[in-house]
This record gives sequence, C-alpha cells and structure tokens, in this order.
Amino acid sequence: MQIGIAADHGGFNMKEQLVLALKTAGHGVTDYGALEADPSDDYPDFVIPLAKSVARGEVERGIALCSSGVGACIVANKVPGVHAALIHEHFSAHQGVEDDDMNIICLGSLVVGYAQAWELVQTFIAACFSGAERHRRRLAKITALEREMKPP
Repeated sequence: MQIGIAADHGGFNMKEQLVLALKTAGHGVTDYGALEADPSDDYPDFVIPLAKSVARGEVERGIALCSSGVGACIVANKVPGVHAALIHEHFSAHQGVEDDDMNIICLGSLVVGYAQAWELVQTFIAACFSGAERHRRRLAKITALEREMKPP
C-alpha cells in the first residue's frame, strides 16, 4: 500500500520511526515533512499537502501527527474527500475504516507511545471499508455537505 505521512515538530520523531517501520513492512511511503525537527514549524504546512494527496488518490491512506493529534485532524478534515479521525485505541482504528471509510489516521505523539502508534497504524492499514448500504448512505450525506459548503 502507498502511505502518505506528515508531522510537524511535535510528531517528527514518531514520524521518522513510523516511516522506517512502514518501509520495513513493505509499504511505499511518501513523506510530506517535516524533514527536520523545527520548533517553529506549523502542522498545516505538512498535513494539507498530505490530505490533498489522499483526496486525489495519489496515496491510499495517510498518517498525520502532531503533539496531540487534534490540530492535524482538524486541518485534514478541511480537505473535501478526507475522512480523518484522531485515534487512541484499537477499535476505532479499524472501525473508522470499516464504517466511515477513514482515510487518514491522526495520532498525538504526546498521547500515544511509539509501540501503540505502530499497532494502531497497522490496524488502520489492514482494515477495509465494508461498503454496506447504510455506510455509503451516510458518506453520501457528508459528500453532499462538502459540495454545499464549497465557496462559489
């Protein structure tokens, strides 16, 4: 699977570890930065290009990191076609994909440790959207809202 990943300084070290683990597991990885730990950088500068790439289908799934994961999640969800969620536990890591077609997992490097983050990422990657009618119906409502809210 081709995975995109992005982090600001708050998630930089965890991003670097996850990139290595993903490559070792045989995944292609596109790194949207940060490319160095710069305490003055801003998560939107890295998460927006990741989210746009996911929405365009250039990468199959995305991983967005910052210190809490909250900011990364907020900005990722501003991109139409992105279904990002802040994940801290196993159930939501797979259920978010299966029911809600989650395509970006957001993690807080100060909230989950590396071992847990890697388990969550593996669960997220392994999960598949169920395609159930009720889930498609709900997603269609989200897509309709995204279109409605688009500026003229």
